Amino acid sequence: MPNVASMLTDAVAGGAERPAVKLDDTVIPYGLLDAAAQRVAGLLRAKGVGPGDRVGLQLPNVPYFPFAYYGILRLGAVVVPMNPLLKEREVAFQLGDSGAEVLVAWHQFADAAQGGSVEAGAECVLVTPGEFEQALGGADPVAEVVERAPDDVAVIIYTSGTTGTPKGAALTHHNLLDAAEVGRDLVESRPDDVSLGALPLFHVFGMNSGMNATMRAGGCLTLLPRFHPAKALEIIARDRVTICLGVPTMYTAMLHDPSADTADTSTLKFCVSGGAALPVEVLRGFDEKFDCTVLEGYGLSETTGMATFNRPDRERKPGSIGLPVRGVDIRIVDGEDNELPQGEVGEIVLKSPHVMREYWNRPEATEEVMRGGWFHTGDVGRMDEDGYTFIVDRKKDLIIRGGYNVYPREIEEVLYEHPAVREVAVIGVPHESLGEEVAAAVSLKDGAQATPEELRDYMKERVAAYKYPRSIWILDDLPKGPTGKILKREISVPETASSG
Repeated sequence: MPNVASMLTDAVAGGAERPAVKLDDTVIPYGLLDAAAQRVAGLLRAKGVGPGDRVGLQLPNVPYFPFAYYGILRLGAVVVPMNPLLKEREVAFQLGDSGAEVLVAWHQFADAAQGGSVEAGAECVLVTPGEFEQALGGADPVAEVVERAPDDVAVIIYTSGTTGTPKGAALTHHNLLDAAEVGRDLVESRPDDVSLGALPLFHVFGMNSGMNATMRAGGCLTLLPRFHPAKALEIIARDRVTICLGVPTMYTAMLHDPSADTADTSTLKFCVSGGAALPVEVLRGFDEKFDCTVLEGYGLSETTGMATFNRPDRERKPGSIGLPVRGVDIRIVDGEDNELPQGEVGEIVLKSPHVMREYWNRPEATEEVMRGGWFHTGDVGRMDEDGYTFIVDRKKDLIIRGGYNVYPREIEEVLYEHPAVREVAVIGVPHESLGEEVAAAVSLKDGAQATPEELRDYMKERVAAYKYPRSIWILDDLPKGPTGKILKREISVPETASSG
């Protein structure tokens, strides 16, 4: 059974000189991408990395990401993709939990990467442009691709459950290969297509539906390391982008950018939206302004980012996440896992070739989410008479800030470590451009003092920038139910907390 890295060697066989990855003026053809991956594999093999070993990968959207990603997989090792914005404690947790012995990290975030590596007992390899090329030049290339079984783990991607600490979704070679093929076929991707790589490659959506699906098609991925709407529109025009993947906040930002009126988007065939619900007005507005079809899909880290999609050749129902993709079976069930009649609201559960093997080293959590052989998404929805699914609500407490998942419990745990904090409840408040913003209601210990600004600065140092609460307010007591449980729905949000 092929290794995910064989997608790259297959693409090289189809034409080594074709462009694989672009970053502004830098163009990396398939042959060079493969050569770089061979050298990364050699560099890591010299450090003792072999089949099944975990390697942390903490890079932004730069060509070094695919170099390292396919290099790690080439050895039969496991990629642990990590957000470059993670703080030291978060780096240490993901390395320690996955058992990674090496972390490949970006030079601009060296402090947190090196500190977290030391804490986890892992070696940190910094990627500094120029220096890293020299290191690769001194490595022995690894030409062969190690064979893996379909059920061998290829990637462990961390997703915080509402139960606190993040859990590693263990995705197999089969999960990724099949999902990349589905991703390629859904947008009819071909070797002459150019995809915009604006989604973070450490996230399942950007990694698989973006990078891997592009490699599967033998196309070109043009990278945008930090999203800015005007820059994205400029790249679409400059590189004649045909396929764009993004989250709703990206489409909203491009639609409302001053450069939108003069932007040349004539080459766009399909725009794919996921990560959160796309407002219908944005979908319609984008269609009209850019004369491009936006297709909404749905998936989770645990399902390799795949589940449902609005097909290019079928009716598109605004507000719907579409139909199940190839190989996926979806049901709507009640609290006892009984299938509900059409149109009734319940939990979305699914069976598919893209469902993770397990939560890494969490047998109980795996069993809970896979009960009855169906993956339980925790999302609430309904299905219409044509088989289209509509999400009605989502996991009870999950906050989706600009397409990123923020799990309140994880933030609460850190706030509780502050010496003045007695109780805390983290909730999402409406935000005009991000969808939701992270907010926290806090009560202090008797006699203790802390201002909202102090608490915000405290959190800013300890969790990634997209997670810390922008709004914090202090209450004498948080509302509670008869058992003493904090009732988030009864927390009154100050007017200043909901912003645009």
